[in-house]
Amino acid sequence: MDRGNLNIIPKKPGMIEHEYLRQALKEGLKVEQQLGANPFKYGMAGGTDTHNSLTAAEEDNFFAKFVSAEPRPDRWNEDAMKFNGRVIKGWEMTAAGYTAVWAMENTRAAIWDAMKRRETYATSGPRMTVRFFGGYDFVPLDATSRSPAIMGYTKGIPMGGDLKKAAAGKAPTFLVAAAKDPLSGNLDRIQIIKGWLDASGKLQEKIFNVAWSDAERRKAQADGKLPPVGNTVDLNTATWTNTIGDPELMTVWKDPEFDPALEAFYYARVLEIPTPRWTAYDAVYFKVKMDAKVPMITQERAFTSPIWYTP
Repeated sequence: MDRGNLNIIPKKPGMIEHEYLRQALKEGLKVEQQLGANPFKYGMAGGTDTHNSLTAAEEDNFFAKFVSAEPRPDRWNEDAMKFNGRVIKGWEMTAAGYTAVWAMENTRAAIWDAMKRRETYATSGPRMTVRFFGGYDFVPLDATSRSPAIMGYTKGIPMGGDLKKAAAGKAPTFLVAAAKDPLSGNLDRIQIIKGWLDASGKLQEKIFNVAWSDAERRKAQADGKLPPVGNTVDLNTATWTNTIGDPELMTVWKDPEFDPALEAFYYARVLEIPTPRWTAYDAVYFKVKMDAKVPMITQERAFTSPIWYTP
């Protein structure tokens, strides 16, 4: 737990190497090269981790992780739990999250089948809709379809799947689509995260911004980075407006750095515009002033199961 280690042991490179899923996905590539099988082909899942029998995944409906930290004026600064000898304050907890499953039908068997094939994605709380497909034949025109799933299944494989070996001169293409939660913030951007094992045996990763809102005013820099989407949050009222961002984003992206000889994985991440965190709602409702270190704004997100490429 990254936050739980803070201020106890000074951070060192690699100290929390194995505590994030992206790193595990990368380690799986190395293990596969060594043993011939990847034990870390995980699908994405999200959950609340609450211990009070409530499902409160939204920031404006956060009932804490424990009964002892349910809503009251001082809960933000109360001791919520201990981890590795360090006290975790109430404000360090956050609302989350959901697992979304692309099942063929709404039955127990179909849902389990979808989880087994890793056709899942996770969110930090909002109910965003996300599609992610990989293949070799997607073209920009495919991103104009109002039925991305039909296009995706026809020309490629869904999140959680494995790409076949690339033909000569081919590079992976990805169709990714996202729609906002009707009750939450507009979308800021879609990113594709790539991890790979380079020719020297070192693990690498890179984040690509592939689609973003307000494109007429936000231009990608030479290094691919984007200016911030903006911020409409009013901390005096714990409100925001959807005057920035887009309600949906969809694109086709082709890996510009693909090497057919190297193992790799890809997954999509979708970010919302900034919205109030539960601490902002508490501050307004209970009329309390919190320390400057307490975050009041968050950017909710979703992240899909990966698609793997093995030479």
